[in-house]
Amino acid sequence: MVWAALLGCCAARGLAAEPACLTAEQQGWLAKGRRLERAGWIYLHVEGEPRERGFQHGYLLAREIAEGLRVQRFEWEHHSTMDWSWLVTRAAAMFAPRIDPEDMAELEGIAAGAAAAGVRVTRDDLIAYNGIIELNDYWWPTELKKLKDGPAPPVREACSSFIATGSWTSDGNFVLGHNTMQDYCDVFPNVIEDILPTKGHRILWQTTPGWIHSGTDFFVTSAGIAGSETTIGGFEGFDTNGVPEFVRMRRATQDAASLDQWCEIMKRQNNGGYANSWLLGDAHTGEITRLELGLKYSAWEKKRDGYFTGSNVAEDPKILILETSRSDTDIRTSSVARRVRWHQLMRQYEGRINLALARRFEADHFDTWKGKVLPGARSLCGHFELDPMGQGHDVPFDCQGTVDAKVVDAAMAKRLSFEARWGSGCGRAFNAEKFLAAHPQFDWQAEILKDRPTEPWATFHAGE
Repeated sequence: MVWAALLGCCAARGLAAEPACLTAEQQGWLAKGRRLERAGWIYLHVEGEPRERGFQHGYLLAREIAEGLRVQRFEWEHHSTMDWSWLVTRAAAMFAPRIDPEDMAELEGIAAGAAAAGVRVTRDDLIAYNGIIELNDYWWPTELKKLKDGPAPPVREACSSFIATGSWTSDGNFVLGHNTMQDYCDVFPNVIEDILPTKGHRILWQTTPGWIHSGTDFFVTSAGIAGSETTIGGFEGFDTNGVPEFVRMRRATQDAASLDQWCEIMKRQNNGGYANSWLLGDAHTGEITRLELGLKYSAWEKKRDGYFTGSNVAEDPKILILETSRSDTDIRTSSVARRVRWHQLMRQYEGRINLALARRFEADHFDTWKGKVLPGARSLCGHFELDPMGQGHDVPFDCQGTVDAKVVDAAMAKRLSFEARWGSGCGRAFNAEKFLAAHPQFDWQAEILKDRPTEPWATFHAGE
């Protein structure tokens, strides 16, 4: 019955193939992997060498990978008018020579595992799929300028995050919180993956089916490192000769034994893709760091007492002025309003910040421009779909916002664990049919827009 359902789903997407008979070796690989579902999340455990980890991932998430590729192909072709195959060819030519052997073996394993489960996907499809954020938001705007005159589309604002430590938290060690903002029609990053590699550090992170990196970039590792990021809004710049961000992020997270090593790996051969403000903490020392990584400029700051926040505004003046089009003072915008709110919350709860407060922060609906509780584009828990024109965003009732929330403190990080809530930080449900009925201008999304019901907070551990 499971395979019949899977094949029916994939056939509609042109991805179906007959499930293969597994070899003894493949059966041995799959015996190490497992998946379960809880509170809207898929928990996935993979382990072993790169190809066998990938095979476990591809086989156990075959149905979700097929759906993810269908959605991504649909979105790409709608927004760009270019065929998915056109993008895949160019992405593979640009990225494949710069993907390290371990990551490439894992990608090939995912393709093989999906194929064994009856889903037809190529390695090059997965390269484009893994690199879609930097391709869509950083490389494509440059290519688009070659095809037509006019300004490039802006890098979207996404995510709200903070990290605090020392005298600012209740126990003196770090507390980290993050929520993901995205288009509601995007592929869902609803996987909590536990990766146990033969070399490097164990990872527990949030990710998307078929990805070898996180993408939302909320993670903890067996080195005691926890991290998150927020996109640097309005960023412009991309180096086709650099190493893809999804490769650097994976290598930093698996290979780094310290905050310094993590940041150095991310800076090495940086291509400017997915330019972020990274917030990291070391559970063993209580030290926190912020790495703002542009293309031409970067800024790196460390503290053992204090906090960092992220809301899509670059804090480094050179990155802000020379590499973005963003203002750091216009409180009518989502990024600046959320930046102001973060500072308010940090000062209000100085010395008391803990996991319970972190959950509240990531669900916060206070609008600092309006001076009242008003869920919308300017709240930390973003609801752009509730915002009419002139209230912090350039598209009325835009179909995007917060789709999750995650929190972790140093004690949890040492145990390779964190708390997560799927759907939204506040628990507000989203009904696709009702939204499209109220806002038919988004009817192009009818084939890919999905519901997100209210879900509870859940705790995840490595080794479940």
